Amino acid sequence: RAQADAFDRQETAKLYAHATGVERPEFTIEEAVACYLTERVSLLKSGDNIEAELSRMFYAYQGRPLSMLADVCKAYQIGEKDKLSPATIRNRIRYLTSACRYAWKHRSMGDRDPAERVTVPVVRNERSYFIDRREMLRLCSHCSSLRARAIFRIAFYSGMRLGEILQAKRENGHFVLTDTKNGDRRMIPIHPKIASAKVCLSYGRIEKNFREARRLAGMEWLRFHDLRHSAASDMINQGVDLYTVGAVLGHRSATSTKRYSHLATQRLAEAVFRIGKKVA
Repeated sequence: RAQADAFDRQETAKLYAHATGVERPEFTIEEAVACYLTERVSLLKSGDNIEAELSRMFYAYQGRPLSMLADVCKAYQIGEKDKLSPATIRNRIRYLTSACRYAWKHRSMGDRDPAERVTVPVVRNERSYFIDRREMLRLCSHCSSLRARAIFRIAFYSGMRLGEILQAKRENGHFVLTDTKNGDRRMIPIHPKIASAKVCLSYGRIEKNFREARRLAGMEWLRFHDLRHSAASDMINQGVDLYTVGAVLGHRSATSTKRYSHLATQRLAEAVFRIGKKVA
């Protein structure tokens, strides 16, 4: 009975503190996410994707207080490490911390930054596969959709991301991108091989056709994004410098293009090894 009375007194004191403003209420992560989705995410181009990603980890933060965000994220990493890639876990945690930070900054949920102790898994993005023109054509030959084949070719001959291919406009012999990943307008000359190629499929249909084609071609290790890497590889193998390759791909800094530097180094080695060779 003494413990019950003590608990009752504590709860009464908390209610009084909340009512008088002496103590701020403990908000939940759910409340922060709801605020973020309503006020911020609904205005973003990628809003549907962010909402879907947050819903996929709802079980992890359901009913948990905002002050426990770091612990929630740590538990999510441990629980999902054998099921999801580090990049997926990192992205979801970042969406969640963005939601909680938004609620803290704009709706005064909590007394301090709830994400200050959150850690995310290390992601190594150096994994890249390159295919040449012959392999690209082999991939296309195993695709039953003429429209999808055209898009595979556009990716290889332009270096554009799939999302960019879908929104690119054609003007005076160029693909024109006004809403790019880094926010800059970009113009890419249209290669003669894809001058007549049309984009007439949805994102989902393209991905479905790509997965089927790579399976039939025995290239299941290939991702659609690797066609972009392959465009960079082919340009470098033809002697194009890294700065120009980065400009074609829309890289804002040289750091993004650095992943292809080993290809350029190989070409330098070939050049050096020619020194002193007898001329036929």
